Amino acid sequence: MPVTVSGRTMAAAVTLTVAFVLVETVYGWWGHSLALLADAGHNFADAAALAFSWYALSTADRAPHHGMTYGYHRVGILAALVNAVSLVVVAGVIIWEALSRIRHPELPSGGLMIAVAAVAVVLNAVISLWLFQGAKDDVNVRSAYLHMVGDAVSAFGVIAAGAIVLATHASVVDPVISLLIAGLIVWTSWGVLRECVTVLLEGTPTGTDMPAVIDTIRQVGGVLDVHDLHVWTVGPGVVACSCHIVVAEQSIREGQQVLRAVVNDIERRFRISHTTVQVEVEGCEPNDLYCISRRVRDASAPM
Repeated sequence: MPVTVSGRTMAAAVTLTVAFVLVETVYGWWGHSLALLADAGHNFADAAALAFSWYALSTADRAPHHGMTYGYHRVGILAALVNAVSLVVVAGVIIWEALSRIRHPELPSGGLMIAVAAVAVVLNAVISLWLFQGAKDDVNVRSAYLHMVGDAVSAFGVIAAGAIVLATHASVVDPVISLLIAGLIVWTSWGVLRECVTVLLEGTPTGTDMPAVIDTIRQVGGVLDVHDLHVWTVGPGVVACSCHIVVAEQSIREGQQVLRAVVNDIERRFRISHTTVQVEVEGCEPNDLYCISRRVRDASAPM
């Protein structure tokens, strides 16, 4: 069963992160450290990511209705998309400021950088552990988890920069570490961004072996062929499938037994929890394996 993260855990994570953002921003400004300010910006994006994820987790549990027949599962996908895009924006701002700081260097306080970044490492590591299990099955939680892991790693970079500043008094280290943090942010957000776009385009879920799905259906006793096959993600942990299977002339009861066997095999092997199967008798003209959907013309529209 997928592991879920409670709303109380997300609320605690948001509260701790927002409090630390305020502290880190003040000390980053006071200590003239762009790396600390960059990390504070990353933490602010973390707080927004956690808040979006918290909202998505609570909204996804709302029951389906006439206007939303699948429910609100995709709220989590939208939250993950916003989180990933926000990371890219934060990275862009950091890069801009780092290049400016290289042109106009300022010597930051190395000791202050180390002290504040050490607190950031502990905070982000704790929250990452809270989210770790839920991140395996939920792209929404995974986007928030990657925010926290990325910031923990970037905080290590700030500690390293602070140590180098104390040892060498080289002001360029601060913006260089900031550029590395920005690169890390983009790298961690890319996978989530790609997965979200795939879901919204109703692409095949990552890791789903479509030839294996086809073979599994065709190997069910009584199935002669399969066509009009589609597999897509509705939301975190909810994968759907629809297909037409061709069977020999038989009774309705026998056809239903074949249908149930197809549904059970797909769920057992591929964790596809929502499958719709249309049974057709051989002799019908099938469409392509992956059929092309056709727009339905409005009956009131002029021909």
